[in-house]
Amino acid sequence: MLEALVGSSRRSPEGIRQKKRPSASRRADSFALANPLLGALLAIATIALYIPVIGHSFLILDDQEYVTANSHIHQGLTWNTIKWAFTSTVAANWHPLTWLSHALDYQIFGLNPAGHHLDSVLLHALNAVLLFLLLAWATRHPRPSLLVAALFALHPINVESVAWVAERKNVLSTLFFILAIVVYVWYARKPEWRRYLLLAALFAAGLMAKPMVVTLPFVLLLLDYWPLERVSLDRIQNRSASTPPQVSPAKLLLEKIPLLFLSAASAWITLKAQRSAVRTFEDLPLTLRVENAVTSYALYLWKMVWPARLAFYPHAATLPTWQWVLSPLVLVAITITAFVAAFRGKRYLLVGWLWFLGTLVPVIGLVQVGEYAMADRYAYVPLIGIFIMIAWSLDDLAEAKGVRTVWCVIPALCVMAALSVVTFRQLNFWESDYDLWAHTLEVGESPLAHNALGMALMHPESELTPKDLETAGTQQNRMDEARQHFERALELPPPPHPSGAFLADRARTLNNLGNLDRLQNRIDEARQHGEQALEIYRHLAQQSPDVYVPYLAATLNNLGAIDRLQNRMDEARQHDEEAVAIQRQLAQQDPAKYLPNLAMTLNEFGLLDGIQDHEEQARQHYEQALKIDRQLAEQSPSTYLHDLAMTLTNFGRLEAMHNRMEDAHQLYQEAARIDRQLAQENPGVYLPDLAMTLNSLGRVDQLQDRIEESRDNYREALSIFHTLLQSDSRYAGQVAGVEASLEELDRNATSRKMVPSRLSP
Repeated sequence: MLEALVGSSRRSPEGIRQKKRPSASRRADSFALANPLLGALLAIATIALYIPVIGHSFLILDDQEYVTANSHIHQGLTWNTIKWAFTSTVAANWHPLTWLSHALDYQIFGLNPAGHHLDSVLLHALNAVLLFLLLAWATRHPRPSLLVAALFALHPINVESVAWVAERKNVLSTLFFILAIVVYVWYARKPEWRRYLLLAALFAAGLMAKPMVVTLPFVLLLLDYWPLERVSLDRIQNRSASTPPQVSPAKLLLEKIPLLFLSAASAWITLKAQRSAVRTFEDLPLTLRVENAVTSYALYLWKMVWPARLAFYPHAATLPTWQWVLSPLVLVAITITAFVAAFRGKRYLLVGWLWFLGTLVPVIGLVQVGEYAMADRYAYVPLIGIFIMIAWSLDDLAEAKGVRTVWCVIPALCVMAALSVVTFRQLNFWESDYDLWAHTLEVGESPLAHNALGMALMHPESELTPKDLETAGTQQNRMDEARQHFERALELPPPPHPSGAFLADRARTLNNLGNLDRLQNRIDEARQHGEQALEIYRHLAQQSPDVYVPYLAATLNNLGAIDRLQNRMDEARQHDEEAVAIQRQLAQQDPAKYLPNLAMTLNEFGLLDGIQDHEEQARQHYEQALKIDRQLAEQSPSTYLHDLAMTLTNFGRLEAMHNRMEDAHQLYQEAARIDRQLAQENPGVYLPDLAMTLNSLGRVDQLQDRIEESRDNYREALSIFHTLLQSDSRYAGQVAGVEASLEELDRNATSRKMVPSRLSP
């Protein structure tokens, strides 16, 4: 099979057309000699175009759930991870091979995004090469096959699938999809059960990477018609000896039944996994879904022809009349043209068109999951059908006009160059969260985009590049701009049928605005926004507890923190108690997902207990949080070491307040070791924490008469604060505080030297 796929078979072309001129046949065989070389050049071009993504960061959107904050992935390829991958429906999907792919990347690259991005690029390049070799082998026409693969490799609509780490499932499932078709062609030429088992195994692997490949059995039926010609609706002339034997339509359908069972099983599992994310017909009426589906088909075609304004596409309140009127006319016209052309021998038009229509069915929105009306990533496989229609039509035209290959190559290269320029530009929009959502807002305004951009501005250390920081200006400018985005998100009118997801987005925006209020010391406004968010989440949690109860707990945590700032300790305790109760229940159901939240909530509760002088309760809460944080930090140091250091610091403060100085000293020392390690890896983020911890450790050392240790800690903290002060005036108070502590330490040390010893004569 491999020799046939990449080699230079001397067999005559398989009846793609009814008549072939000998010169064209000789050109095809000559072209086929270069298949491996052309495949290599295609891979090099694809990798060269996409290689800038290795400098991109992870995104908050989905990358956290898939990689950066997923403790199972952080265990690498262990037996526990494998068991979890095959039993989990996290992210509203069952795709164990995708999880294992991310786990392998984490085991190799850790949280360095370059390696994760590189693997996605390599998979995309491999998909393009395999697509070329498959079509060239199956059709014996390498020239249009190369054009199809080049369009697939370089078209900017595929950037979303490659540049977004969380979309690994798309490129990975497509790899198995193409490999399954390769094996099917091999099987069709000599049917036997071992080949069929391999086909079924590859199909199952594709389904375990992303269930969108559920349409493969129907694609194979299309390929039976063209190019394999296992079944025909008209009489075929000049069938070659290498063409697979023809069989009856009934037998072809029977042959696909095992694969259809796999499709049905995958569809059932997917619907069960996505039940919490599927929107009801009350949220999104059937009429609007049908209008959107028909319009989306036409828009995918338009974005293939004119790939501009590629972004996220939330559901519009109403579709423009001209779109849902014109779109079905376009689809019907192309469908009629494709059927007429098929009866005239141009079967590739019908196959390509039905490929496009059929492979989009699972994601066209009739069963609506999430908020998006359509998505570029959904076109990754379907547009292959349109590329086939284009490439073979041009090849037919060139042969009819007697155009030499060199004159076909020049315009093709010009088109590829133009697509590459647009793709390169599109890649820049995926460099960071800030770039992505700023571009999304340029394409179309939505509450989701405003909220996401506001969050990016609030977290510059993780969501903005140095170039973004220059654009966004000072911290005050960033905070002011973030507020404008949050407030605009709340101002935008709701859709005609507000859904749970819309209300959840609104609550999330209110929480984010409340957090910003706290940072800017607007506590009354923070409380108002937090209470509004809490009201929404209580309503949503009653309707869909599995989805919204975790958000309810997080909102209770936020309000508890605001209560403490306003000295409303009784309200704070009520909020913290409710949050802890919810988090304990969630952690029992899914420890890996919710234990970090429980530890954070226990930490917050410990702070409250300390303020209210509930010493034993505070100690119990800190000990419980510390136990969880140690466990998490051992599994995934890069993610949870900071949480461990924070709990140690808070616990140390409690012990110092109650004169347990030795315990406080040990806790602060451990926190300082962790903060020092983190500061070496990321000084911009963790140096302030290290300085704070060293200052606290210096104070405890001073109270224990460890004068030299205290002085060393104070001096190191002071040095760090001086460095931070150069770029941020807010650290002037810390500098003054540590300097005062050092002066006090020196005065006390001098006083001790001046007091005579009792043993002196």
